[in-house]
Amino acid sequence: MEGKSLDTVATLKEKLSALIPEAFTEGKIDWEKLKAVLGEDINFSNERYVLNWAGKSDAFKVMQAPTTKTLVPAKDESVNFDETENIFIEGENLEVLKTLQKSYFGKIKMIYIDPPYNTGNDSFIYPDKFSETKEEYQKRVGDKDEEGYMTKDGMFHKNSKENGQYHSNWLNMMYPRLFMAKNLLTEDGVIFVSIDDNEVHNLRLVMNEIFGEENFVECITWNKRVPKNDKGIGNIHEYVLVYLKNAQIDYKFTMPKEGLDEINTLVSKLKKKSTPIKDAESELRKLYKKKGYDRGITLYNSINKNDYRIWGKINVSWPNGDTFGPTYDVLHPISKKPVKVPDRGWRWKEETFADLLDYDNVIELHDGSFMCGKIWFDKGENTQPSLIKFLDEVDNLLLRSILSFKSDGGIEVENIFDGKSYFSYPKPTSIIKTLVHSYKLNDNDIVLDFFSGSGTLGHAVLELNKEDSINRKFICVQLPEHSDKKSEAYKAGFQTIADISKERIRRVIQKIREEQEGKLDFSEGKQDLGFKVFKLSESNFKQWQPKPKSAEELAEQMKLFVNPINGEPTNESMAFELLLKSGLNLNSPIAEKEGFYLINENELALVLEETNESVFSAIATHSPKRVIALDTAFKDNDQLKTNAALQLKDAGIDFKTI
Repeated sequence: MEGKSLDTVATLKEKLSALIPEAFTEGKIDWEKLKAVLGEDINFSNERYVLNWAGKSDAFKVMQAPTTKTLVPAKDESVNFDETENIFIEGENLEVLKTLQKSYFGKIKMIYIDPPYNTGNDSFIYPDKFSETKEEYQKRVGDKDEEGYMTKDGMFHKNSKENGQYHSNWLNMMYPRLFMAKNLLTEDGVIFVSIDDNEVHNLRLVMNEIFGEENFVECITWNKRVPKNDKGIGNIHEYVLVYLKNAQIDYKFTMPKEGLDEINTLVSKLKKKSTPIKDAESELRKLYKKKGYDRGITLYNSINKNDYRIWGKINVSWPNGDTFGPTYDVLHPISKKPVKVPDRGWRWKEETFADLLDYDNVIELHDGSFMCGKIWFDKGENTQPSLIKFLDEVDNLLLRSILSFKSDGGIEVENIFDGKSYFSYPKPTSIIKTLVHSYKLNDNDIVLDFFSGSGTLGHAVLELNKEDSINRKFICVQLPEHSDKKSEAYKAGFQTIADISKERIRRVIQKIREEQEGKLDFSEGKQDLGFKVFKLSESNFKQWQPKPKSAEELAEQMKLFVNPINGEPTNESMAFELLLKSGLNLNSPIAEKEGFYLINENELALVLEETNESVFSAIATHSPKRVIALDTAFKDNDQLKTNAALQLKDAGIDFKTI
């Protein structure tokens, strides 16, 4: 009992909402819509088809604000740091995406993300406070406790359905991240986004705006098989939206045939027993029904009586409903009369069809139909013939718009962590592997997940690489969000979600090593069984603050820049920041030379310590494209700096100091 009087305004709004729901947006009265419904002053401002919400313009400001952050290597948390090209980044994902823009612009082949679903119970990064300055924002997204971990109070806010801007909050979080993600995709890149019915409608619209409606491919339905009964109906599905960067390219999504081991085992037993073909086909169809196989498998439901090969009938009519194919007579192999021609004509020209026929080799089947070369004919002429295709001739099927996988991601995590449940509702690797496999990726193509969670994508990519010997690379991004102190994970020493994710990937790598030692066969060498860990951090270099308020402030700021270094970073940390901000990727090799560092062979040379003329002479012999030197490396020796600049200029090398 609250002890408060009746809120008459709230009661009236509740009644009005029940009567005219279309006049409400996010729980508030939309006066423009209410007037229109009542027939008064029907005049919508800015009338056009557009997705709009509270804070959209400010979301653009957040998106466009540059970052000065950097990524600092954490070798002690990595596996095979110096050799691997897989990457795990701890940090707030919007800032990380901004940090990656220069080095990975147009370099990522595939993105998969599993963002917060906005169920009303989940927490996510919001608000990106639009009223604050860039400096205030950067300080806030770096909110950490005394141990250096991101705090929940600083980063995560429950977006309750009672919130007056419930959907807007979620859109403001998603929009800038999706926009930055699109920049990273290659021209033939693809993005998969998992979602459920809470925001699938808004996600579709916002992705239409960012990626272009013409680049929408499919809304895949994932049948999780485990019903959730919270609305009086057994909900067993989620969605995966698929968009291409450019749908003008030639593309196709495929998936492997499932269940072949069971199918082949059954047919081998039937063949061994010399089971009559009619009975064998009946047993095969029973297996299909029991297992619920995809139509792409179940259409192969006939068995060849000679060798028990499984085959199916493929339609030979013209596939395009807007046009017509050729028409000509095809003779039945027994009656020699023309068979029925499809309403829209044949799929092939007459010469192609003739090559598939073999009237000298006609086999009668147990049901009275006939095989005539590669074409199946019914008993009479009134049935349209079909192409005969054997199951073992089909490597892959087209990716289906309905995928059925058990929601057993939690069990997978428990198996990795010796039966301990450290993460709630992770995606199963089965669906991630299917999506990654569906789009043709080659060695060294990169898959990015910037809502990494428990690290399912990293796990899936490593397993898939083991299975098909393609060396895909992954970049996983995860906030160092604190684990609940009451959770099993926290008690086991995993202070953050990122800690769980990293340890999961380490254990998967170790498991693959043990299982596949000496067995992996890659054309470009062994499978990449490692990952580099980086952490989002403040820049290693002091940042010039624009527009000092007074002469005293300007003088104080000038003193700070006598030494441009911020704190006491290692040379390696500075090297990674400079290569990243020079547009080189995080896997660029760093070679330590006498007095300088050479990045990516001759892309960049760095002078980070006290230097002399011989160092610059040595640099010139490598002919790097650019040289960056700390101003402090010259120890106030202006003549040395001038000589170095002239020497490098004569060699056609760009030279800058910090």
